[in-house]
Formats: sequence, C-alpha cells, structure tokens
Amino acid sequence: MPDRRLWRRAPRVVRLHRLDRLARELVAEKKAAGAVVAGGAVWRGDRWVSEIGAAGCLSEDADAPVTAATWFDLASLTKPMAALAAVRLARAGLLRLDAPLGVLLPELSATSSAAVSLELLLAHRAGLDGHRALYRDLLGGRIADRRKALLEAASARRPETAGPIPESGFEPVYSDLGYLLAGEVIARAAGRELDAVLHAQVIAPLGAAIGSARQLRARDASFDRCVAATEVVPWRGGTLRGVVHDENAWFWSGEGTSGHAGLFGSAEGVLAIGRAVVDALHGRVTWFLTKEELWPLVQPRPGGTLRAGFDGKSEQGSSSGAAFGPSTIGHLGFTGTSLWCDVDREMVGVLLTNRVHPSRDSDVIRKVRPFAYDRIGQWAARRRAGR
Repeated sequence: MPDRRLWRRAPRVVRLHRLDRLARELVAEKKAAGAVVAGGAVWRGDRWVSEIGAAGCLSEDADAPVTAATWFDLASLTKPMAALAAVRLARAGLLRLDAPLGVLLPELSATSSAAVSLELLLAHRAGLDGHRALYRDLLGGRIADRRKALLEAASARRPETAGPIPESGFEPVYSDLGYLLAGEVIARAAGRELDAVLHAQVIAPLGAAIGSARQLRARDASFDRCVAATEVVPWRGGTLRGVVHDENAWFWSGEGTSGHAGLFGSAEGVLAIGRAVVDALHGRVTWFLTKEELWPLVQPRPGGTLRAGFDGKSEQGSSSGAAFGPSTIGHLGFTGTSLWCDVDREMVGVLLTNRVHPSRDSDVIRKVRPFAYDRIGQWAARRRAGR
C-alpha cells in the first residue's frame, strides 16, 4: 500500500481573510463577474497551510454568489492532469511516453504524425498547428465525424515541420490538437473514457474536487446551481453553464473530457494538484509520483518555456507575477483559470475567474493574473512568517 501519511495531514484552510479581500477587489474593479483566489504554502517543514477567498456572482444576470466551493470550467488546466495520468499509466506499464502515435492509434499510421512520440505531443513539440475548427460540421447542423477529426488533427503539421522529426521535436508551438490526440491515446491505453482515467489516476488519489460535467452532475445534485457561467454563444443555445466552453472539446467529448479541456473544478481541487506536484518534486509523495517520474514533464526544454503538461515562468511579463520565482511551473486556462507552483519556495497559487462571461473579447485577465499572483506571494510570505 502507498505511504500516504504525509498526504493525510490535511492542510489547514482559513477562509474569508486576506485572499477574500483580494477576490472582492478583483470583482469590484470589474476584472471578472466572479473570482476565487487560493494560496498554499509549506509551513513548518512539510505541512501545508491554505487560504481561499471568493467574491462575485455566477453570472451577470444571477444573484447567486461565487463561493470557495464554486465549480469553474478549468479549460486548459485539464492538460497537466492528462500529462500526470500519462506518466502514472507509464509507471503501471500500460503506456510508453516514447511510443509513436501510429502505434498507439493505428488508424493514424499513414498520417504525417505517425512517428511522433506521446512525449512530444505532451511537450507541444510535434510540429502541429495550435488549433483547427474540428467542430465545424456542427455549425451547419451536421453530425461531426470523430474519425475524420482525429485524422485531421494528426495531419495538421505546420509547413515548416515537414520531413523527419528531430529527436527533441520541433520548435514548440502550443497545440490543443496535440492534447486532443494525447487524450485519446491515454483513454485507449487504459481502456476507459478519459474522464474516468483522469479520475482514477490523478483526481481520486489526490482527493481533488475536480471532474467532468457528467461526473460532477452525477455525484453532486447542486452542480448546475454552483457552476460559474462562461460565454454567451447563440449557436450553442445562449449562456454556457455546466458545459465545456471549448468547442472542440464539446464536439469531441460532450459532457466528458478531452485531453485539452473538459474538466471542472473548485479552487481547493486545483490547489490539491499543485500541492501534489510540489510535494512529489520534494520527495514527499512518492506513492503518487517520484521526482524522477515527474521530471520528464516539468524539466526545462529548449526553445521556450513550454514543458510537457506544464509551462514555465517567462523571464519577462509572466502571468505568475514577480513574487513567484524562476522554479515556477503551472498552466493557464482560456476561461480565466490558472495554476502556478513555485517549486523552490514551496508555494502554490490558484486564480479561477469566468473572464469569458459574457464574452471572450476582454483581455483584462492579462493584467489581473500577475497582480493576483503577486498578492498570493505576499500572503505566502506572511503565512510562513507566522502572521
């Protein structure tokens, strides 16, 4: 049995304190309709202390408040969990990160990406375009073809990446298509729907409040009343709430999960993922993943900050602000979500907003994120000092 004694030391959570004021400030300044801010820091050696603040409303036309327990569409925060699941499956002998796509998904053996490894897909170095409208048939009222979409995703090589695949991959270009393919690989390797695999391999072991819409709706009768709205999309029926915002994920997995998007979570749930990553890299939760097993995902790679399943801190203009140091890893979500983990300083920050509600046009989140993470860093410094 895995040694979970350290993990069972549940973090002490203090609500409605400094970070609550930060959340209220973000909403009062109309940076988002609703916001939840969370911080976690290692205190006295190996014990985590956490705090969550929340403010705002679930949507512009609803008085229901955002709370620490509100569910948010995590968008691309799904990617780190897919990558973690891949490594866990590799440890169990069900998957190899160096296996080529054409072997993992035989119907793609004749595509230009057949020789690309799973690791290069996870690291955004497979030479693929970032995005294609795989859902386009739905716009015309036609049934979308999953096999056709899979072939298109695997064939979407950028012009400059024609030819043999370098051992370390091509120059990194952030690609949802690569993660849609990786998600299908992970699901087939485990012989289950992807949301079930992510639950079994990552979410349940860490006790994280995260899941697909269908999982959360089945487990929590209040899900639809406690989820933040995202965008108003007329062709999808109006305000999106409790359904994934990303169009390709909606087409590909419906109320389930795709490799690039589809999970919903609370701030405490996302904090649990960040704490586990930091703990694993410090050797405290080897039952989940050892540092050596996790390293292929988080190691720096040439050509940019993108890792495999995670991103690193940019030298200039990082959304993690100035308080999170050079060892910081994490990810952003298009809907207004984010997770940053300062590995060396052993602190984690989470910002969940519905910044795409009612429209994706605003880019105010670019200024909000560094501001919020600077404040989370200040909070962590005070907590470690016992204040």
